[in-house]
Amino acid sequence: EKTYLGLTRGQWEQPEGLIDLPIGRKPGSIVERQIDPGGLPARTRYRVLEERGGCSLVQFTLETGRTHQIRVHCAALGHPLLGDTLYGAPGAPGRHCLHAWKLLVTVPFTGKILTLEAPVPEDFTAVWKKITDMV
Repeated sequence: EKTYLGLTRGQWEQPEGLIDLPIGRKPGSIVERQIDPGGLPARTRYRVLEERGGCSLVQFTLETGRTHQIRVHCAALGHPLLGDTLYGAPGAPGRHCLHAWKLLVTVPFTGKILTLEAPVPEDFTAVWKKITDMV
C-alpha cells in the first residue's frame, strides 16, 4: 500500500472519497497523461486532512499505480497539486507538492507487514506554513 501527502488548490467537496477515473497517454506526448474512457483503470482514495487559505492538505492512497495518477486525478477534479506545471497552473513555482509518505509491504516468508515512512521534506512543510501564515 502506497500513501502520499499532497498540497492541492481549492477546497474539496467531500472530505474523503474514491477517484475512479481511467488514465491514458495524452495524444502526441510521451510524458503527459489524461483522463481517458479507453484508458487503464486508475483508482485513488483520498482524505482531506486540513484546509487553509484556499488550499488543502490531502492524503492519497493508491489502489492502482498509473503514471502521474495522483497528479492527473487531482487536476481532473479541479484541484491540481501546488507547483505542478504539467497538470496545474502554468508558471507555478518550484516542484509539485506531492510526497511519498508511507509504504506498507508484506515481508516474504514471514507474512509480517513492514511499514516504511519518509519524513515530510522541509520545502513541502515550508509551503504549507506559508499558506498558514497568510490566513
